[in-house]
Amino acid sequence: MTVNLEPEHLALRVWFLSHRTHELLRRCEDQVFSEYNLTTEQYTVLVTIKYLDDPVRPTDVARWMGRSPNSVSMIVDRMVKAGLVRRIRDRGDRREVRLVITSKGENAIKPATLAGVEFIRKILSPLSYEDRRTLVSLNEVVKDNAFKYLNPGVDIEEMKKNEITNQADLIERLRQYISTSTPQAKRRGGEKRKTV
Repeated sequence: MTVNLEPEHLALRVWFLSHRTHELLRRCEDQVFSEYNLTTEQYTVLVTIKYLDDPVRPTDVARWMGRSPNSVSMIVDRMVKAGLVRRIRDRGDRREVRLVITSKGENAIKPATLAGVEFIRKILSPLSYEDRRTLVSLNEVVKDNAFKYLNPGVDIEEMKKNEITNQADLIERLRQYISTSTPQAKRRGGEKRKTV
């Protein structure tokens, strides 16, 4: 009796390509954001603080990023030292700390966002609109199954409703944020950007 290994081979190939693509995209993001003296994690923290309603606590950032509070705390420590964010004690509860973006962080986030959007457009340019919709659908299925694996018994439909709302709101806020034309938005390809 012979066993058809083709489905397993294809599954492993999909898995390997997903991981490899994620790693390459992360390295590209690191390169894009490094031009603004930011790491990808620092950029993500800044965008999260911008997106969430004040007051923003480190635990809120960790939850939104899907990271542990300890890992976000270490990133924030480095950001405080770099002058990108400040920690402020809550007046009502001195144990509570909230995060505020400094002027240095504000000066870095907009050009970094414009560069990030330009990078996304360039990387996705070979895909048609329908290809992109298919890719979104397939990634949603895999993401939902991974979420269910980590959270057995969770109401995935309720989680998806909240997530879709949050993503749509974030995309709209980013669209408004970058809608103004700047010299960085008009630059293309190999030109060097000024660091902040």
